[in-house]
Amino acid sequence: MSQQDMSQHNTQFGNANALTIDVEDYFHVEAFSNVVSRQDWGNKYPLRVEANTERILEILNHHQTKATFFVLGWVAEACPNLTRRIVAEGHELASHGFAHQHANKQTAKVFKQDIRRSKLLLEDQSGVEVKGYRAPSFSIGVNNAWAFKELHKAGFLYTSSTYPVKHDIYGTPDWPRFKYRRPEGIIEIPIPTLSLMGRNVPIGGGGYFRLYPYALSRYFIRQFLAQTQQPFSFYFHPWEVDPEQPKMAGISLKSRVRHYLNLKYMAPRVEQLLTDFNWDTMYNTYQLREFESDEKSGNQEDSRERLFSLGQLR
Repeated sequence: MSQQDMSQHNTQFGNANALTIDVEDYFHVEAFSNVVSRQDWGNKYPLRVEANTERILEILNHHQTKATFFVLGWVAEACPNLTRRIVAEGHELASHGFAHQHANKQTAKVFKQDIRRSKLLLEDQSGVEVKGYRAPSFSIGVNNAWAFKELHKAGFLYTSSTYPVKHDIYGTPDWPRFKYRRPEGIIEIPIPTLSLMGRNVPIGGGGYFRLYPYALSRYFIRQFLAQTQQPFSFYFHPWEVDPEQPKMAGISLKSRVRHYLNLKYMAPRVEQLLTDFNWDTMYNTYQLREFESDEKSGNQEDSRERLFSLGQLR
């Protein structure tokens, strides 16, 4: 079964919502960037992402659910069988960039190299076209909106790289909350928020899902669906289902709380989420097939060129 032809299924809560997994390891996260050297990725800090992602794949298989996996290029290079298994099991493969650098901290040239290197690596490994992209830490905003043009030129159909909230690391609170077509031609699908008392409340997943009691998260999702009549999208990371991961030294209390809070509850909460709501890929949920024909023209500038000028980042 191709990524594009994965069928949607229905539950008591109606049409599908989008389930997404940002495939990176525990040592990639922004909270640890000041204490973890890139040279230590997979060396001093052992890889756990493959086993954790396989655990997620088993959970999804048990619940007969398809999802979109935004895979970091560095992970794909380190674990080449992982992308093949994701596709073989009928999930959508998408890009999380290559080096897990914030898009708003990259020059346009470096960003272009990063996104193309990741896209082409994932496609070469899996044999399928990669159409979606998510910036690390939702790091596309006002100061680097040029990134959408580079993504469009690289051949991406859509991104999910903005979070319309106020946050100390990311956030575009004044930008659209729902799927829209950018002037550059690419589709942007923001992370969901709930509008409460004139403020956008973050409800899209990750640390917020671990912070809120599950009943509150479920309530927020139901409210979002009722208020907006829009699909909901949810994200989490493989390291969030891994309470046995190594504990990082030298990090702030805030970073420690953000990263380790309620890890032991994450897997059962995800399983409950899969039971309570209907899920599918980004491509299917947001009906992105209708935008395909517009993107088949000459937008993929030198798209088959192999750009490995960043060198080995492992």
